[in-house]
Amino acid sequence: MAFEGLSERLQGAFKDLRGQGVVSEKDFDNAMRVVKMALLEADVNFKVVKDFVATIKEKALGAGVLKSLTPDQMVVKIVKDEMVDMMGGTGSKLTFSPSGFTVFMLVGLQGTGKTTTAGKLAAYLKQTGKHPMLAACDIYRPAAIDQLEIVGKAVNTPVYVDRESHDAEKIALDAVREAQRRGLNAVIIDTAGRLQIDEQLMDELKTIKKSVKPHEILLVVDALTGQDAVNIAKGFDDALGVDGIIMTKMDGDSRGGAALSVKAVTGKPIKFMGTGEKYNALEPFHPDRIASRILGMGDVMSLIEQAENALEEDELIQLEQKMRKNKYDLEDFLTQMRQINKLGGIGKIIDMIPGISAADKKGIDLEQGKKELAKMEAVILSMTPKERRNPSILNASRRKRIAAGSGQTVQTVNQVMKKYEEMKKMAKIMTNPNSKIARGMMRNLGF
Repeated sequence: MAFEGLSERLQGAFKDLRGQGVVSEKDFDNAMRVVKMALLEADVNFKVVKDFVATIKEKALGAGVLKSLTPDQMVVKIVKDEMVDMMGGTGSKLTFSPSGFTVFMLVGLQGTGKTTTAGKLAAYLKQTGKHPMLAACDIYRPAAIDQLEIVGKAVNTPVYVDRESHDAEKIALDAVREAQRRGLNAVIIDTAGRLQIDEQLMDELKTIKKSVKPHEILLVVDALTGQDAVNIAKGFDDALGVDGIIMTKMDGDSRGGAALSVKAVTGKPIKFMGTGEKYNALEPFHPDRIASRILGMGDVMSLIEQAENALEEDELIQLEQKMRKNKYDLEDFLTQMRQINKLGGIGKIIDMIPGISAADKKGIDLEQGKKELAKMEAVILSMTPKERRNPSILNASRRKRIAAGSGQTVQTVNQVMKKYEEMKKMAKIMTNPNSKIARGMMRNLGF
């Protein structure tokens, strides 16, 4: 999970502060030493770390935090505020041309996931009501055009291709004209990359920029490369000028140093982060929400937004009605399991829930969770429609048949049924307006 190591270290430092009761300056300095080392180990730029820690100390001591009634909470708030500021303050959104037709130019080195990101960006634009076209302007990499066509098909987006031309500038211009002719309102230009920044690459990108006049140039960088990603971002910005950064492979980066450093070093905001292989795994980058995740405060807003985008409203209403009428069956249970998958799996959901510490998250076997979901689906799909809608008829002989049909053991079938019964009980509690447990949970969530 993103920022896993950093999150665990920082939360540990503040837990020690809370355990002190009264916080002395020595306790505070020790905590700041842990914070500094945690950031450096997360591969955050040294100068950024130095300024970050100095600012926190200045603000904490200047505000008389250590003499307050809740010094630990105030220190955490200062750390969060500074972390948000370090990552760029408020989230930086895409900007669109006032003319109504916008060109986005994706640039970056080879291997950063630029072509896949073009597809993810197209899917994101479609969610916001735009009608994009992808333009295949990588004329060097073998099968680059084929890959973009596959991506375009996956996200149901037209792709402009000219296999005869070896002029990236001409292809980009023709793609813009074709998109306008077809009444589309956005073009995403997938440009060529190199193994490293070189003059030939930059000259080609400058030529495309001058001709097409993109509304935004978005640099795609790989989070796993750490400070190299920051240096690459600075190199591209110095040579070409970029408007924002898309940080890919954030789900595989447990350190997070690049995401924490890039804005402070380059002055350019991260606009999106890639959080998985699926085409819906591109999240707008919100510094305040990221800081909350790192410090164990959760990210309920992102969870709600992703649920709204991923889940069918009619399906949710129907499920709630069935719960209220106590008609919750195995088909409903399977629907819920699939909804968890749509949201990115158990791991992604846990990462956004407040109050679950980094240490607790480490104890959760996410791969095992995925396997369990797959087993549940296999078992339930091996039942007849009648059995799914009326689980009470599942006697021993039926369970044995279901186990054989799903490739699982009878014990696994029994475990699925036990989990279903537990979920059914929980559903009954949560949909009972007179339930003290339900009211307590709703209060904790701020309702």
